[in-house]
Amino acid sequence: MSSKQNPATPSSAETAETAEISGPRPRRLTYAAALAGLEGLALVVGGGWLLVEGIVGDPDDRQSAVTGGITLIVLALLPLLAARGLLARRSWSRGPAVITQIMALPVAYNLLQADSAAIPAGIALAVVAVAALILLINSETTRALGIRGPGRTQDGEGRS
Repeated sequence: MSSKQNPATPSSAETAETAEISGPRPRRLTYAAALAGLEGLALVVGGGWLLVEGIVGDPDDRQSAVTGGITLIVLALLPLLAARGLLARRSWSRGPAVITQIMALPVAYNLLQADSAAIPAGIALAVVAVAALILLINSETTRALGIRGPGRTQDGEGRS
């Protein structure tokens, strides 16, 4: 008998990784997906409102309102796709989800600088973005997505 392993037979490290990925979805991952989906939904609603207002309302600048509405709806695709990928435990989805949160922080800051009803929206956006970032960088979340840290080998140990 040969001591070489059959290529069709998974190694113990691959089996452990698959078991970890195929186990129950961690709550943190579900919460991160929910927050990303919530942000995407908010962008769709805001974009739809701007678009409708630009088409049937009386905005100061109709073209800007329509363009802004379409832009927000298109931007909503990033967090919505990320949320779907997180729920499906796709490792690629963490990048767009993190990018969405990083983009949300300056928006929240600008909303907090306003002297209007936008301040509570800025607070809510900042809380959601920071909470989602914490959930996304959590080690339980990265393991559930099958993401290995830098310098990690297939078996999870650092390189020598």
